Amino acid sequence: MSNALPQYSTYVSSAAPWLGDTPSSWRTLRGKFVFHEIQERSELGDETLLSVSEYYGVKPRGETIEEGEFLSRAESLIGYKKCGVDDLAVNIMLAWKKGLGVSRFSGIVSPSYAVFRFGHVAAPEYMHYLLRTDLYADHFRSRSTGIMDSRLRLYPDSFRDIEILLPSLGEQTQIARFLDYETAKIDRLIDKQQQLIALLKEKRQAVISHAVTKGLNPNAPMKDSGVEWLGQVPAHWHVRRAKYLFDFVTSGSRGWAEHYSDEGELFFRITNLTRDTIEPKLASIQNVLPPAGSEGERSRIRVGDILISITADLGSVCVADTSVAGGYVSQHVCLSRPGAQVRSSRWLGYFVLCDAAKEQLLGSGYGGTKVQLSLEDIRELVTPIPPPDEQLEISRFLDERLYGFEILTTRAEAQVELLQERRTALISAAVTGKIDVRGWTPPDSDEEAQQVA
Repeated sequence: MSNALPQYSTYVSSAAPWLGDTPSSWRTLRGKFVFHEIQERSELGDETLLSVSEYYGVKPRGETIEEGEFLSRAESLIGYKKCGVDDLAVNIMLAWKKGLGVSRFSGIVSPSYAVFRFGHVAAPEYMHYLLRTDLYADHFRSRSTGIMDSRLRLYPDSFRDIEILLPSLGEQTQIARFLDYETAKIDRLIDKQQQLIALLKEKRQAVISHAVTKGLNPNAPMKDSGVEWLGQVPAHWHVRRAKYLFDFVTSGSRGWAEHYSDEGELFFRITNLTRDTIEPKLASIQNVLPPAGSEGERSRIRVGDILISITADLGSVCVADTSVAGGYVSQHVCLSRPGAQVRSSRWLGYFVLCDAAKEQLLGSGYGGTKVQLSLEDIRELVTPIPPPDEQLEISRFLDERLYGFEILTTRAEAQVELLQERRTALISAAVTGKIDVRGWTPPDSDEEAQQVA
């Protein structure tokens, strides 16, 4: 593919040092000589609302956008800016995060956007790739004004003053044609890996749900649990409320932000929970140094405690291990301490993670737009309880099976990251002249496409 493509014969230092060496036949022009700003406004607000995806660029608002969307719908769209096919829409607050793109659709964008139309020296399809490279995103950041990332703005005057790298019009069109073909191939591979990740996640959840509600013996006699969403359970299991399994249930104290410290014990928050595993997620750590004898001592974590989200993503769960023992839970996390009937805390954690428990917890949530659980909701969680030895057997089985899923998922995620990096590097190499695609032609047959598909 692109690995066999040559470089240009000669390179020169660009008039804009931040662009580096560029092909000697290319030139740079200030943006004001390449495009001009348009200020056409919608009179009815009934056009297609467009937004910007960090990954793909401009898309109709109604379409699914996998990356962050940089536009929210207002009650009225009258006065929104018109954006036609081949126009460049720029979110001045997020241009430095690739919040811009050339539209393939006709519609309207937020009044806070800037919309530009290209002149005769630029091919819009090439400009879309060029202006969304890391090279340009970094330069946009350097040209933006503001004291914090959340306040950075790339105003139209600064945008018009930026140097634009321009091969001939024919080369621009050829570069875009090459990138359309090659990135589509990469995107198909990424999509397949993402489908695999979704399938693995679905399969993993099914394995958990089946093990903790049906057991591991397919020949075990079954009985009606008496609970519609639970269905049948093994005949020798008990079905009881979770309050009979816990010695106590509590949550963290309010106002502990004043005890935040660079030292002290872990302050376990919702960000340390996930619905993908019962292990703690410790990528974001906050410590606290509470005064001796503070009321929060009751919320101090021990190994084996079940930690459950009672706001935000309801039912996210963790079984406390030595990495979090001794820490304190926040007011948004329920700490449930298993009693004598629980031989394996991990079995109980897996049950909280299963579909049946999630359905029950979501049904118990209250609070309108800010759904949350009470501690009583946790106590009232209907739980199918296997004998102690079977609890251990189930937890060991799931530990082993989920480890296998984790390996496969990690490999697929690494492949997605590698492909995305390859895509980014390929675009950058083509639009900055590091590779010469003037002699490139698409394959004569579908053989290569079939190999990729």
